[in-house]
Amino acid sequence: MTMLSRRKTLFGTACLACAGMHGLFASSVEAQEAQRWSPPAAGDRCPSRWGPADRRGSMNLMTPERAKRAAQLIRTGEIVECGQTLNQTMPFFGTRRFDVHLKQMFMNPQANRRGSNEELVVSEIGQVGTQLDAFPHQTIGDEGYNCVQIPRISGRNGFTEMGVDTVGTIFTRGVMIDVAGLKGVATLPDTYEITPADLEQALSRQNTRIEEGDAVIIHTGWGLLWGKENPRYVASCPGLGVAAAEWIIRQNPMLMGADNWPVECSPSKTMPDASLPVHQLALVVHGVHLLENMKLDVLAQRRQYEFAFAVQPLKVQGGSGSTVAPSAIF
Repeated sequence: MTMLSRRKTLFGTACLACAGMHGLFASSVEAQEAQRWSPPAAGDRCPSRWGPADRRGSMNLMTPERAKRAAQLIRTGEIVECGQTLNQTMPFFGTRRFDVHLKQMFMNPQANRRGSNEELVVSEIGQVGTQLDAFPHQTIGDEGYNCVQIPRISGRNGFTEMGVDTVGTIFTRGVMIDVAGLKGVATLPDTYEITPADLEQALSRQNTRIEEGDAVIIHTGWGLLWGKENPRYVASCPGLGVAAAEWIIRQNPMLMGADNWPVECSPSKTMPDASLPVHQLALVVHGVHLLENMKLDVLAQRRQYEFAFAVQPLKVQGGSGSTVAPSAIF
């Protein structure tokens, strides 16, 4: 039995009654893999499928062949930006901040009168705006991906292993699963928990399928609240349930992303005693990066479900994550 198939047994079934806008969700009662969720024991998650020394997780799928296949999806060369603009009006959590201070223009003394402008940015650069999570961002106890002891790799200047600077360029096939479109709404209800059935039905509606190494991106419509209803945006959100996340992970994606702040549903409806269980499932158990706070409204309006996907984290040495500006190219 492989590590991945062993992990499949960790999740059972539950029912979720989904009531939503204008009765669209009222008749939806969907079976979920169910039980009270708890993190799998070290022996059930380690070593990873790539061996005990692996630190790259799903980024092992980023091969030249996969990049070439993604490039073949580019036909018109049109680019849709999928990153939110960084500014002081973004939604924030706790002490996270993003402040820009423009420094006064400096006029250089030469005869050509060259003026210079620059700014000072005060920010938690890894965890604001559209952001990619590195593996050490989340733990199970004091263990990270592949059972690495996080205190052992933590230092004053960042993580000595698995920092976001080690992720590199991601250029692969992107697949957007439009769950909001499936339900016929602009935005899913505030705590709607996406099920495997939702994913399967949305993919069927789109005539799309997931392939190994894809960037799998979920459209919930939550991004429409960005900068407009910030308190509501951070209070809760619709997103993947644990069963749906596990269903995607079984397809061997390179990353999972969404237009909400944690990719998953928060708070979890089927597992209310767990704090962001999909974060642990993706980053710690399976080594799959998460891409949060994406801007997906344009792709959804255009019904663009397949594209070449490009993103590169900042080279923040030892960082827990990085603000990013992903693009869909088709």
